[in-house]
Amino acid sequence: MKDKQQEAEQCFGSGYNCSQSVLSVFSKEFGIDKNTALKLAAGFGGGMKKGEVCGAVTGALMVIGLKYGTSENTNEEAKQNASEKLLTFQKKFVNRNGSLLCKTLLGYNLSVEEELKIIEEKGLFKSICPNLVKHSVAVIEELNGK
Repeated sequence: MKDKQQEAEQCFGSGYNCSQSVLSVFSKEFGIDKNTALKLAAGFGGGMKKGEVCGAVTGALMVIGLKYGTSENTNEEAKQNASEKLLTFQKKFVNRNGSLLCKTLLGYNLSVEEELKIIEEKGLFKSICPNLVKHSVAVIEELNGK
């Protein structure tokens, strides 16, 4: 049986973006079918196609929101707990990878056509992004005590 890190890496390798790859491997735990998770996260890959916050991070933040978030706007304790989990995730991600931003992680801005060509020529989507996807899943599992 594959673990979630391997499953997310395989999902990314099969053509889904980084955000889809992270969110989809946790979707069943929250009663969300995989196709819905893939659709929900579709717009977040590549830092929303602008090189902004890495899709592996946004996918992870969605998972953390599903696990620790609250639909009760007056539940301050739950909101604080979710906020702490989100900040802990971000800190761990930055400590290991140096940034939350896709353009910084790749060293090039994929929203600039010339830089996207460099990313593709150097194979950075294949050499960097799978590790970011796996690391995001690993940190989520760590936060969940697994």
